[in-house]
Amino acid sequence: MQAKQGQRQHTGDDPNDAPDNASLFAQLLDTDGIGYDTVIPGDDGLIHTHHTLAQDGTSPTNSETETEQDTVSTDVKASETAPKQPATKAAPPMGAVFGPDGSVDFTNSSADSSETTGDSEDDSEEKDEPSTSADSSQRSNEAADGTKAAGDSGFQTRHAFARVAALLSKAWNTVRSAVSTAWAAVAAFFAPVFGAIAHGWHAFTSLKAVQVVFSACKFFKSRIWDKRMRFSFAFYTIVFIVVTAASVIGLQWSVYTEPTYAKGQVVDDQTKALNSVAGQLTSFVSQIWLHQSYQAWLNFIVLGVLYLTVILVINRFWVATAIFGTVMTVFAIADKIKVELRNEPIIPADLQFVTGGNGGSIMSFTTKKDMVLINSAVTGVIWLIAVCVVLQFLDRRRGLISYTWKPSKFVSVKNITAMVCRWAAAVLSIVLCVSFTWGLPVEGSWAKNFATGLSDAPLLWSAMGDATANGPAMNFLRLAHVKIMDKPNGYSKEQMESLAKKYAGEAETINQTRTANLTDNTVILLLSESFSDPTRVPGVSFAEDPMPQIRAIKSTTTSGLMLSPGYGGGTANIEYQALTGLSMANYDSSLSIAYQQLVPKLKWTPTFNQIWNETNGKSSSVAFHAYSRTMYLRDSNYKKFGFSKFYAIDGKPLLNGLSRVDNNWNYSDSSFYSSTLKYAFASRATNMFLQMVTMQNHLPYNDWYPDNQFKGSGDTSTNISEEEKSGIETYAKGVNYTDQATADFLNQLNKIKRPITVIFYGDHLPGIYSTASENKHNQITLHETDYFIWSNAASASANTKLDDTTSAYTSSNYFMAQAAEHLNAKVSPYLAFLTEMHVAIPAISIPASAGDASKPVYLDADGNRIQPKDLTTQQKELLHDYQLIQYDLTAGKQYLKNTDFMAVSK
Repeated sequence: MQAKQGQRQHTGDDPNDAPDNASLFAQLLDTDGIGYDTVIPGDDGLIHTHHTLAQDGTSPTNSETETEQDTVSTDVKASETAPKQPATKAAPPMGAVFGPDGSVDFTNSSADSSETTGDSEDDSEEKDEPSTSADSSQRSNEAADGTKAAGDSGFQTRHAFARVAALLSKAWNTVRSAVSTAWAAVAAFFAPVFGAIAHGWHAFTSLKAVQVVFSACKFFKSRIWDKRMRFSFAFYTIVFIVVTAASVIGLQWSVYTEPTYAKGQVVDDQTKALNSVAGQLTSFVSQIWLHQSYQAWLNFIVLGVLYLTVILVINRFWVATAIFGTVMTVFAIADKIKVELRNEPIIPADLQFVTGGNGGSIMSFTTKKDMVLINSAVTGVIWLIAVCVVLQFLDRRRGLISYTWKPSKFVSVKNITAMVCRWAAAVLSIVLCVSFTWGLPVEGSWAKNFATGLSDAPLLWSAMGDATANGPAMNFLRLAHVKIMDKPNGYSKEQMESLAKKYAGEAETINQTRTANLTDNTVILLLSESFSDPTRVPGVSFAEDPMPQIRAIKSTTTSGLMLSPGYGGGTANIEYQALTGLSMANYDSSLSIAYQQLVPKLKWTPTFNQIWNETNGKSSSVAFHAYSRTMYLRDSNYKKFGFSKFYAIDGKPLLNGLSRVDNNWNYSDSSFYSSTLKYAFASRATNMFLQMVTMQNHLPYNDWYPDNQFKGSGDTSTNISEEEKSGIETYAKGVNYTDQATADFLNQLNKIKRPITVIFYGDHLPGIYSTASENKHNQITLHETDYFIWSNAASASANTKLDDTTSAYTSSNYFMAQAAEHLNAKVSPYLAFLTEMHVAIPAISIPASAGDASKPVYLDADGNRIQPKDLTTQQKELLHDYQLIQYDLTAGKQYLKNTDFMAVSK
């Protein structure tokens, strides 16, 4: 038979024949093993089919099943040799033509193709009888009729897919051709460049010197590198134990200090040895066997798990060892320096302090002794890293759990198992660390029970005491999961609305006798860094009074002692209390620095300066600090508080005109006061709220002042070591400079014809009184600083001095309520509550203010401690109201925001 017009036949002999791509799609349709159809667009605009038979359940080969279909054979032999297929469903006859309208023309279809669709039994019978031309023609017509009938039940659908396959094949050929053309163009364009590179490389490698190097490298790889030993897991274990044990000892060393002894004090050698740093370390470890106290073992396990986590995550033992060892060394040195400077260990909040851009600020506090320690640590870390790098190259074991990504080996069961184990171990170790850290402060958790079973006894009121007794690692992890405060009993929207109404009534009662407004005055909240009377510390005395001016001021105006939650540090918390009226005593012990752990998370933070903003405009609040603006995140926190400007020694606006006294690193109070006056009162006519924080008396105390009358014979202190005396004498001279500068500052304010009131207070004592701090009975004394509230001559409250029963003792959270009373100013419901609270409990602070106590510290009007069991019903009710208010503002739903609780009556 002649080939039909436009029909293209596939013989399998021509490598360029058509079905190579179209057949790929058609084979996908052969789901029943009956062969497949290749659909080919013809030149006549029609679509032609070519049926290819499948044999033995496999795709037929060119030589076996693909023959030209030019004629319909009537030969019996051709009929007998026709391949038999299971006729599970009818296949379209070969040569059928599909019209554009979806119609099918079977007139030119092949009879052989029709035959393959017959029943297998009929096919067997036909092999026994000769086939005639008439029979073949009849069978062909019957097959065509059968195919048309089958088309009624799905034939059109099958061939619709075939048409799609043909179109996809054509599209694929077009894309492949385009890509090939583009690639050829790119290759032709870069051929000269690649040729030049290849020629240059060939010339380079032909050099004898290069060949010698290559030979040496091959020799090194085959004879040395490939024959490196794999370090045994026993060796890894030994290194693991040594590094972990060294980390435990190093961290514990960082919180111990050498004891100081008064001049002439007789101490036997055994006592000195036991109290030394080495003796304390020995005791910490040996108590495992001597007293069955397992804190050292607990720290070993915790640090070991952290070390193992780093190993499993990185999957490189020596790299992980270098990283872990470096981190532990840096932590220990930083902890040691902080303990010496501020008598407190590193806590999680310090990480926020560093990431806030205060790294340079921290270094400015270090002494020469600290720099020697830092240099030694840097040298040690360099050696550690170098040794680990060498061992990493010497160790042939590429990973602790080895596996490969090479395609040839990736699919093996062993490799996939190793890969799954490697990542599973890493994920599980991270989950374990996070779970332990999260659950450690939670009662009843597995982490808490595990730590308690190994003698962990948290001292939550004292980070230093906790780190010393239980280990710095446990103290740090315990504070990593911050809890703001417990939800007070009865907290609800209804309760808070009722409480707001209750104290609105109290405010109305108080305001009946008040005639002034807070905003009628400019109020300056002046925090004097580390200021306190050194002569109140037991054993400290001088031939001359370090602060005669302030002592005289305190005798003529509202003044007294302020109970501070900090000793040697904690400035931000005291400042936070003064600005908000909230008490750190109400928070959970894990919340150690509100400025860093709490304030950044709050959407609404009411502060007292906002009273001036509401009355005199948003520009009425301005802050000044004689140091970096990022310290304790003040820059962002002050914006949240509503301060329109914050002047500091860096950034904008810049605080200019500052100078230093003698050799002191910090800026003087005198220059700070002068600069503040220039910026605050140069042009403004309205009353303001000014926040001022000095820096002159901040640590360290390195004998800054050459002309110091408090040295030598001027120091009459007793039972204090010479080393301790040096720091105290330097500090006393700084206090003396502050005393004179503050008196001058108040005199300048007196000349301003505008009512101004100053709330002056020291935030905490410096951590230099090591002898006094060893006596637990001195703890409250070491947490009491000086304060006064003073008004200038233009103020109606000039020379006002409140009775000592209401002012002798206080805490910074009460300052604004006291200022309102001093100014006879009207109060908000919140200030009314603080006024009533101050009368009931004059001073309140965290447990650390009393040393080893575990409950908040309450002082009466005479400065005596009130034990919780001795609180009256009224005091307990007020404390509960305080907790409700503080919880709502910081951890609750802030129901008070929608009330007038913070609004001050006019």
